[in-house]
Amino acid sequence: MRALVKDGTMTLREWVDLAAPLQLDGLEYYSGFLELVDSTRWPAARREVESRGMVIPMLCCSPDFSHPDAAFRNAEIAKEKNWIRMAATLGAKYCRVLSGQRRPELSRSQGLDLVAASIEACLPEAEACGVTLIIENHYKDDFWSFPEFAQKMEVFCELVERIQHPCFGVNYDPSNAYIAGDDPLELLQRVKHRVVTMHASDRYLVEGTLEDLRREEGGAEGYVKRLRHGTVGRGLNDYDAIFGALRGVGFNGWISIEDGVDGMEQLADSVRFVRAKIQQHWPATG
Repeated sequence: MRALVKDGTMTLREWVDLAAPLQLDGLEYYSGFLELVDSTRWPAARREVESRGMVIPMLCCSPDFSHPDAAFRNAEIAKEKNWIRMAATLGAKYCRVLSGQRRPELSRSQGLDLVAASIEACLPEAEACGVTLIIENHYKDDFWSFPEFAQKMEVFCELVERIQHPCFGVNYDPSNAYIAGDDPLELLQRVKHRVVTMHASDRYLVEGTLEDLRREEGGAEGYVKRLRHGTVGRGLNDYDAIFGALRGVGFNGWISIEDGVDGMEQLADSVRFVRAKIQQHWPATG
C-alpha cells in the first residue's frame, strides 16, 4: 500500500503484473493510488487491467464523514463524489464509503447524524454514475489516527438501517468483526440482506483469547497485539457458515481476497481456498 500510495516505488502496471499469474476475475483498486490523482489516466488504468482478462469491480475509498466541522465534511463529500466518478471510469460498479474516525469528542448520536447525512449527500452522484456505495464494517484506514466510528456492530447496524437506498449496501468483512470484539456470524445475520460485496480475509490469534480481545476497548489494541493476517481458511473465520448464510439470501456479488502480507505464495493459497469454497457453495459458477 505504501509503495503505491506514498512512496511511488511501485507502479500500477507492476502491481497488475503481480496479480496476473493468480488468474483472478478482478482486481480491486484504492482511490489513493498516486497514479490515479490525474483523472486523465483513469481510462488507461482500466485498460491495463482489462488487457489481462480482469476487471476492476470496486474502488476502495476512505472518506472521513465524522468530522464535526461542516466545511471539512463538505470537502470529504466532494472527494467521495470524485471517487464515484473515478469508479465509474475504471468500470467499477461498487465504490466504498466509510463512516470516518471515532474521534473522542464525538457522541454516538451526533456521529450517526453526521455520517448518514454525508453518505446520503453522495447517493445522487452514485445513482447518476450507475455505482453502488458500499459501507464496510471496517477497522481503520491505514493513514487515520483513530479507528472507524462505526467499527462496533451496534453502531454499524444502526447506520446501515438509517440509509435505505437502492444504490447503497454493505461490504462485509468477517475478520474486522473480530477486531471490533464482535461475532462475525452475528453481524452477518443482522446485515446479510444488505450485503452486496465481501472482503474475504482471515486472522489468527497470536496471544490470548477472543475474550481478551473483546475486553479491549473497540478492539483497537487487539488489532496490533493479538491478531495477525493469515492465509484465508486457516484462521478464525468459518467460511462454510459465512458462504452458506450469503447463498441463503441470494448473494452473488464480488468477493475480494485480502491477504498476501507474507508474500505472493500466501496469497495464492488464499485464492485457491476461496475459489474452492465458491465452487462448493455456488456450484453453478463453475
